[in-house]
Amino acid sequence: MAVWSARKSKRPADAPPRRSAATGGAPLPDASSLPATTDWLVRGKDGRLTAYAPVEGAVLRWTEKHPGGPEWTGPEKLPAPGIVPHLSIAQGADGYVHLVALRRTRLADGTPATDVVFALQYQSGLAVRDWAVVGNPYPNDPALAAQIGLPAAVIDSDGSLHVFVRNVGGGICGRSSVPSGKWNKWADLKGSGIVGDHTITASITTDGLMELVAPTAGHILRWTQETKGVKFQRAEDIPARAEAGSLSSERTGAGRLTHFWHDADDGTVRAWRPSDKAPSVLGSGAGTGPVATLRTAVDGHDCTVMARRDAATGRPALAAYPTEDEALGATWTLTGEPCAGAPALALDGRGRVVMAAFGTDGTLRVARQKPEPGLALEAWARV
Repeated sequence: MAVWSARKSKRPADAPPRRSAATGGAPLPDASSLPATTDWLVRGKDGRLTAYAPVEGAVLRWTEKHPGGPEWTGPEKLPAPGIVPHLSIAQGADGYVHLVALRRTRLADGTPATDVVFALQYQSGLAVRDWAVVGNPYPNDPALAAQIGLPAAVIDSDGSLHVFVRNVGGGICGRSSVPSGKWNKWADLKGSGIVGDHTITASITTDGLMELVAPTAGHILRWTQETKGVKFQRAEDIPARAEAGSLSSERTGAGRLTHFWHDADDGTVRAWRPSDKAPSVLGSGAGTGPVATLRTAVDGHDCTVMARRDAATGRPALAAYPTEDEALGATWTLTGEPCAGAPALALDGRGRVVMAAFGTDGTLRVARQKPEPGLALEAWARV
């Protein structure tokens, strides 16, 4: 199903990072520090795509000039003093984008301070509000606070922001806002043995129920809600060993999520939902980092499109299969040049599949679906 065309670059692989007047002469993202996340490409309510990349003390932002491209503005430099170069990006039904990060600073007396913070963007390309502090589960113990993991975030069906971190015991702590804008206290969701810093994935079903997954050395932990607004409860564990930081989730049916990850042993993509006895294997070959997923129609068929970074070559790879029909398998197609972090997927304002990745030189690259049957993509373009 996946057919690919690529355009070779004349830029030497070892060339120094480009600099942009839009960032005041600051370098583009350092490829070695780009985190492997897949939520960094977002379509706004006006149909324009926006890409985000954290750098030291700031977030860089690229925005389409018009829905469907091809021209972009940016990168713009959004100040974010003290944040760890990692973002969890959550978007609600209203189109508002929440940038959630971990900030490390020092108080006036030199004491280290670690806090989850977030900034809100109301419309594509417009100003981002000042970073607001959510805090941490250990407000009276800076040493413990410094050990929490990177945040995961999700917006519920009421438009409230929920953030989650791995706590020092290897479980999860979470804090939730309410429609009035106030925040509930940090809650300990229990659990133990979670591995890695960026390991929690937070999702919401079509029924408005949130679900969390996180890997341990021997299995994948799950938390679910029975009904909206109630506390999380521990659910059936997934019998699999996932590479830390590789989990992602997609709505694949009414009230259903399918979870994806790279197997910790052979690096293949696995998929699972509660109706499965065991995880399914989707294609051969190993990948790294999280699997980007996108559910959309291809030739009138409900399909799940996947993207990942290939472990052997570092290049982006694309695959697709009929949604919830993992038995048919998937074939991975390599494309383009080696990338940093993980590729992302989105639908643009014209309904076309867009695959985006950061090159090893820190530049943003984009490929769009061709206006023809199947899932053929145009040549990669540098932004």
